[in-house]
Amino acid sequence: MTEAQKPTAASGSGTTSPGPAPRRGRPPAFDRDEALATATRLFWQHGYEATSITDLTSAMGIRPGSLYAAFGDKRSLFEEVVRQYGRSPVGAFATVALAEEPTAYGAFARILREAAAVYPDPSHPAGCLVISAATNVTPQDAGVQAQLRELRNANLRTFEARLSQARQDGELPPEADPKALAGYLGTVLQGMSQQARDGATAADLARTAELALRAWP
Repeated sequence: MTEAQKPTAASGSGTTSPGPAPRRGRPPAFDRDEALATATRLFWQHGYEATSITDLTSAMGIRPGSLYAAFGDKRSLFEEVVRQYGRSPVGAFATVALAEEPTAYGAFARILREAAAVYPDPSHPAGCLVISAATNVTPQDAGVQAQLRELRNANLRTFEARLSQARQDGELPPEADPKALAGYLGTVLQGMSQQARDGATAADLARTAELALRAWP
């Protein structure tokens, strides 16, 4: 047999030469917006304190290092969630109503009626994230609770300002108390949020909204 006739690995000798080792590429990047949406759902449903880093990374399908690199620590992630929630349709409906409705009554009637539909909507956790996500926290996380409390109080101040303007414009009688009315409307909204978390339906909350509007001066 000549050298040209000798079998080679490529011509069927039964052995093959090893190919190049597979390249280890970078792990696929996760979708940051999708991860933020997942975190929002967890914080909204379970609250800040009860949602752990393990819960977050498991739901997002990422390692803790990736979460820290993308968002910082748990509190930083939560603060971003709150900001994003405040810009979303479910978190901003009151702000939008105040901006779009020409009368104070029209704005607050819309807020209450939309809350009745938004809070029990099954497409997301029940209630309002800003109202319920930090009701119980440890002392070291009291800043989270204070942050959400300040957001709620800021909403009340916005309500009061709109109602004061309504009284000045003659839409409310001179004896109307804008601060008390703002507090009343805020209390109703917070109660509707909790009722939704307890299983109240949109129809249940719509009846509450209509009853609340009867207190309008």
